[in-house]
Amino acid sequence: MTSTDPIRLAFFRSPWPTLGALAAYLLFVLKLGPKLMDSRKPFELRGVIKAYNIIQIVYNSALFVLVCYVVYNFYDWRCPLSLPWDHEGKDIERLFANAYYINKYLDLVETVFFVLRKKSRQISFLHVFHHVAVILASYLTQTLYDHGGLVAWMVVLNLIVHACMYTYYLLSSISPEVQKASLWWKKYITTIQLIQFALIMLHMIDMLMQSDCKAPRPGIYAFGFLYSALTVMFSKFYYQSYISPSQKNAKRSS
Repeated sequence: MTSTDPIRLAFFRSPWPTLGALAAYLLFVLKLGPKLMDSRKPFELRGVIKAYNIIQIVYNSALFVLVCYVVYNFYDWRCPLSLPWDHEGKDIERLFANAYYINKYLDLVETVFFVLRKKSRQISFLHVFHHVAVILASYLTQTLYDHGGLVAWMVVLNLIVHACMYTYYLLSSISPEVQKASLWWKKYITTIQLIQFALIMLHMIDMLMQSDCKAPRPGIYAFGFLYSALTVMFSKFYYQSYISPSQKNAKRSS
């Protein structure tokens, strides 16, 4: 294990940097931020949000290409395992793992925008839990399983979803007219996320069924539990946001 990796030195020698960052995030978005904004007008941040969305689209797309390169060249597709430290592809595997981990912190900025724009309804339990859980899962993957491997397909699917999601956010931030025009595919972002979770769980089951797959069983069970919980929460959100209102409107019009 190298000692020259700055990301590993900064974040993975101890759990405290990760736990401290998440504690600061929770404190700001749940307590400090709303209190600071209570007597202030919401910030517009239109230009900043556009730039943020563009950065996220480029970041996720570039990382998607990088991860696909690693999966195609170095992994068994059905049973991806972390590469040995003396493997020729270890540096690029470590690069994608570190870049993905950093990207999960970049995702937290979205919640900060909600606070500054006083969009408290968007700071739901699902939203906060999702962000915190993914960072903790990324941290544990880095420290327990030496980057990559087990989570490769999760990362690939997650990057596709996030590229689509931030493209929608970018379109929504251009103007009210464009936002209205793009509203029809808003619910499909959640649909794509649910498909992502289903594919990940199928992948976990497939690895468990392979007698010669040496992927760590505790990691498979942990991720299976996490994505089962996310499936339940996102399904509930989908029902409450898109199915229940339609049923109520249908009853009113009948």
